[in-house]
Amino acid sequence: MREGASMRRVQFFDTTLRDGEQSPGVNLSAEEKVAIALQLEKLGVHVIEAGFAASSQGDFHSVKKVGETVRQPVVVSLARAVEKDIDAAWEALKGAESPGIHIFLATSPIHRKYKLNLTKDQVMERAEFAVRHAKKYFPHVEFSTEDGGRTEKDFLCQVAARVIQAGADVLNIPDTVGFLTPQEYGDIFRHLKEEVPRIEKVKLSAHCHDDLGMATANSLAAIEAGVEQVEGTINGIGERAGNAALEEIAMALATRESHYQVETGLNLKEIAKTSRMVSKMTGMFVPGNKAVVGANAFAHESGIHQDGMLKNAATYEIMRPETVGQTDTRLVLGKHSGRHAFRDKLAAMGYTFDDQQLNQLFVRFKELTDRKKTIEDDDLVSLVEERLGDEDEIFGFDAIQLSYGNHSMPTASLRLMDHRDNRMVEEAACGSGSVDAIFHAIDRATGETMELVDYKIVSVTHGKDALGEVYVKLKRNGMEVQGRGVSTDVLEASARAYVHAVNRILHREGAQRTKSSAEPVPAP
Repeated sequence: MREGASMRRVQFFDTTLRDGEQSPGVNLSAEEKVAIALQLEKLGVHVIEAGFAASSQGDFHSVKKVGETVRQPVVVSLARAVEKDIDAAWEALKGAESPGIHIFLATSPIHRKYKLNLTKDQVMERAEFAVRHAKKYFPHVEFSTEDGGRTEKDFLCQVAARVIQAGADVLNIPDTVGFLTPQEYGDIFRHLKEEVPRIEKVKLSAHCHDDLGMATANSLAAIEAGVEQVEGTINGIGERAGNAALEEIAMALATRESHYQVETGLNLKEIAKTSRMVSKMTGMFVPGNKAVVGANAFAHESGIHQDGMLKNAATYEIMRPETVGQTDTRLVLGKHSGRHAFRDKLAAMGYTFDDQQLNQLFVRFKELTDRKKTIEDDDLVSLVEERLGDEDEIFGFDAIQLSYGNHSMPTASLRLMDHRDNRMVEEAACGSGSVDAIFHAIDRATGETMELVDYKIVSVTHGKDALGEVYVKLKRNGMEVQGRGVSTDVLEASARAYVHAVNRILHREGAQRTKSSAEPVPAP
């Protein structure tokens, strides 16, 4: 890059809470969405797509809470190009510091014929109407040509001209099905910039899916073609094969700054923490070989590689783990550490809690120090994020005892605190295995019957005393929720995860009953 030359800014549009949540099996609560949104704000993303307000009362509530909580980013809701969707989005976001809307309408021949049954003229009329209606409310209006990557270029230009005239602020051309090559995708934006009058009045945006594994490459090609905004999700989660991974795009731009000559303004040190939070709350684990945030992204096993690393890290590392917030630092806290040291350590790791939350965490920390000799940062992160963004407990885990032998029936005895009337509940049950017995005992203690959909165990750190993290997914009356539990004993972690999921189902059922008796919110 020439000395003294200024770099252009590319802004990041994060759709983890909307497109990312459409990943099969992911169902975030409003509290979890707020927690992730606040972390995205720390990361420095410029636009947060909080959900699809018109799709359900739950999404409406989540969009509203995110909009009322974050301050720096623009918070947008997705909307179809219909009046009721746009009105619902405004109703949800009118209290936001920086409200916005993201309107989409399909433009490709296959979508026009089989999904919309609309002519080209009808598509353009609907797009123009939607943008004009949205501009009555929103200072920030983005319009997306769904399946724009497979739309005729001349028609894309016509649609672009209409929505620019109607007042759109951002024009997004998504590769909705992950079909294009980087050259093809970049050429679309070059063509628009050459052919569309007043194209400089809007920000051009790129939104890529990863069906052929080219989402990041396509997004970078669009940036080279001059787009000013790039869209994606943390860890690349999303429908089918997922979206472009924002952390990969960010680090490509930072690591190859001399080539791309753009800046993002992101706080790159928050990448690892953001990735970890999204992974834990969605239950979608990051593969070890995942670029930038995978467990092996900065690991070197080959003797030749290790020799080179010892002599000069740049021989095999093009970026440093510290840049994205990855460290090997161990937590120097133990069973004799006090609350003050505990609070200081959490603050150093970027966490802030009130006194009540800190006391609850400190109790769990002390329980852990009685079982685990060496406490590592990852242990503490798992402990903190076990219940981050949760509502108050209805049932609290207290104690468990198991009886098991290869010639006897596994039996679990456990004790829960019922916080509704502050009483201890004790129950026991048998099962086909220890975990099955635990879950049956919890069902008896809570008086609730659930369907177990999924069960996973993950090791947080290494060694015989490593923390085990358990994820369970429960279903009842069409509602699916995920529960998390952490302990050095995976059976205890299983009990904690199951109780957590039961609490979440009860909270959501209670919220549904409350909403059904209240005034309905705008929805389709």
